Amino acid sequence: MTICSHRRSAHRRGNRGQSTVELAVVLPVVVVLVLVVLQAALLVRDRVVLVHATRAVGRTVIVDPTEHAARRTLVDQGPPGAHATVQLSGDRRPGGLVTVRLAARPTQLPLVGRVVGAIELREQLVVMVEGPG
Repeated sequence: MTICSHRRSAHRRGNRGQSTVELAVVLPVVVVLVLVVLQAALLVRDRVVLVHATRAVGRTVIVDPTEHAARRTLVDQGPPGAHATVQLSGDRRPGGLVTVRLAARPTQLPLVGRVVGAIELREQLVVMVEGPG
């Protein structure tokens, strides 16, 4: 082994350590950015699911304007694992208008989920009762 090749191998070993340090600094930032993007996607998904659940509960209330029927539909169609609530208000007799209100908390990811912890997703729909009152 010559002196020249010995210097080159020592120089390469130092660069390998530098790459490890750079990765250790950048990796947490990349992970947090990925989690933020995923949290935003989950927030949008939860919003879409809540809108769908509100429509489903509204369709149920049209023919059966009871709290029990609305809750049963919310359990079947609502956000998975979420603690969603449903409220009905208005005239529940045939031909009356009933307001359906749903509220739910968004899904939270570790580390970045605290950012959306205070948010409550809400949706409402007004329907005309056709079924028995």
